[in-house]
Amino acid sequence: MTATEKGAGMRVSWAVLGAIAVLSAQAQDASPVFRAGAATANITPWLGVSIAGNMNDRKAAFIHDELHVRCLVLDDGAKQLAFAVVDSCMVPREIVLDAKQRITEATQIPAEHVLISATHTHEAACATPVFQSDPDPEYQKYLAVKISDGVRCAVNNLAPAQIARGSVTVPDQVFNRRWKMKEGAIGPNPFGVVDKVQMNPPRASENLIEPSGPIDPEVAFIMVKAPDGRPVALFANYSLHYVGGEGPAHISADYFGMFADRIQDLLGADRLDPPFVGAMTNGTSGNINNINFAVPGESKPPYAQMRHVAEAVAQDVYRASREVEWLDYVSLDAATKELTLGVRKATPEELELARETVRKAEGREMKTLPEIYARETVLLAEYPDTVPVTVQALRIGNWGIAAIPCEVFVEIGLDIKANSALKPAFTIELANGYNGYLPTAAHHELGGYETWRARSSYLEVGAADAIQSAALELLSQLEGRSK
Repeated sequence: MTATEKGAGMRVSWAVLGAIAVLSAQAQDASPVFRAGAATANITPWLGVSIAGNMNDRKAAFIHDELHVRCLVLDDGAKQLAFAVVDSCMVPREIVLDAKQRITEATQIPAEHVLISATHTHEAACATPVFQSDPDPEYQKYLAVKISDGVRCAVNNLAPAQIARGSVTVPDQVFNRRWKMKEGAIGPNPFGVVDKVQMNPPRASENLIEPSGPIDPEVAFIMVKAPDGRPVALFANYSLHYVGGEGPAHISADYFGMFADRIQDLLGADRLDPPFVGAMTNGTSGNINNINFAVPGESKPPYAQMRHVAEAVAQDVYRASREVEWLDYVSLDAATKELTLGVRKATPEELELARETVRKAEGREMKTLPEIYARETVLLAEYPDTVPVTVQALRIGNWGIAAIPCEVFVEIGLDIKANSALKPAFTIELANGYNGYLPTAAHHELGGYETWRARSSYLEVGAADAIQSAALELLSQLEGRSK
């Protein structure tokens, strides 16, 4: 090789090294890109399945509106979070674990970074045994697959995005449903005990004294959009049990689905590609519903009240969404804690009495409350003495989300908001499984439907304190890891 050739080779080498150095410096200076993707999967059941949400079984005879799992995936360049909001009354732990395993295998998103929650519509296919309704095993398998499919499609839609958080107060659609009543107004419960409060008392009754607890009127929401302004998703959170007022044996997503449809319309997000996804998660509504018991009721046609609530909430959220501050980037994190909590069971004497009551019914459908709860007592006796309970926390920037697998009393949600290390914060209930109602210890003392021992309410009396402490601990842990 000549000196000239050697010199040329050295110049090329230095040029390549220089280019590599420039690219390396640019890579070091480049900021991570925040991405988001949203998608839905249709989970409408076939006719004839049991409908969850009543003490007596109903079989689906008509599809009023289709059910969906509504999914959102966030990506900060290092970690991902996945949300799957399921139009179901409750999604049991077994389906959640199945769906999460499928999601992790397909996307590598860790299971603890996936939040799967039920909306609590009382007009959906039964997914977990509750009172006298039992799930179709084929639908359970189908549901796990479709939840996974929804998240996987959201991952496929990941693209650069901006994110914002907003909040609005909507106090006129939520009411505490547990009332203190005048002496003698409450009859014996199914176990022969007189409670100190009554759930869903007669409206405008002269025996009403006052609600036994507060409400949480906040609607918190997270929204994402593409850099060109195209709406991608809006996921909201409101502490409202459900609305109801459906047609006979109808399948419906209740106001949760109507809100999703209406917010899409208000944001001008119809028929986009990829499609916009709206969702309403359930907050802490174990003792909250949409009925103002202080005033007389009025008759409305099926679905009218659902539409009224969905419209009112969507309009307020839409107005608040126009005032949010958009961020180009936030970091993400998540953590979970597995608790082992005790199961409330009958004494041997109570169990034998319950078995005798069930025997007398001769295999027919249980009709009276004592019969229904006797059957629950017998079935609950087959539960283990302790059960696993998954508590989860997520961090989006400095915002916090707690996730609890119960129908959580509103007092617990308010305390988590007030004491969370990440602020602002909110709680999603019926998340990552189903462990029944979660009354506070004080509400256990008052009694009432939500405390009656059954597969719908079986955790130990101290469960609320343990779960709330775990949620706050996880939120604090995430706050510390963000520094």
